[in-house]
Amino acid sequence: MMELHQMFYIQSQLDKKIAESNEIQGKDLTTEKILALLVELGELANETRSFKFWSVKGPSEREIILEEYVDCLHFILSIGLDKGYVISKVDLLDCHKEINELFCDVFEKTIQFKNELTEETYLDLFETFFALGRKLTFKGDEILQSYLEKNQINHQRQNDGY
Repeated sequence: MMELHQMFYIQSQLDKKIAESNEIQGKDLTTEKILALLVELGELANETRSFKFWSVKGPSEREIILEEYVDCLHFILSIGLDKGYVISKVDLLDCHKEINELFCDVFEKTIQFKNELTEETYLDLFETFFALGRKLTFKGDEILQSYLEKNQINHQRQNDGY
């Protein structure tokens, strides 16, 4: 079980900073954030190389894959905050699907959420994303630690005019 209040709060602080820095307070960025999430999911899949049946090259280092996973998490949290959907905890259950099927499921759940911006479709996306994390063998504490580290980088990028 992973407690999420801390990550939602920390994400809200980053989102506020980004909005102020870019003078976009109050602007609906749902479409942009969903597209960004889809791009990040593609980058995550690319680093795992799980779908590259034509290649013998192995996946990137675990830390690189975790960083890409956390990049996705930033957007999922941010989208939830924008819509007022804050999840308090999620069970980190093992999923018996193959990794490529889970990647496709997360893409599909993201599009479903885009088409139906409900708390139910958000929760479904969130849970499927965490099932993918479990399949990637990530534990809750390392996800949190990597999220905190990347969040600091994102704050610094805003300070530097990224």
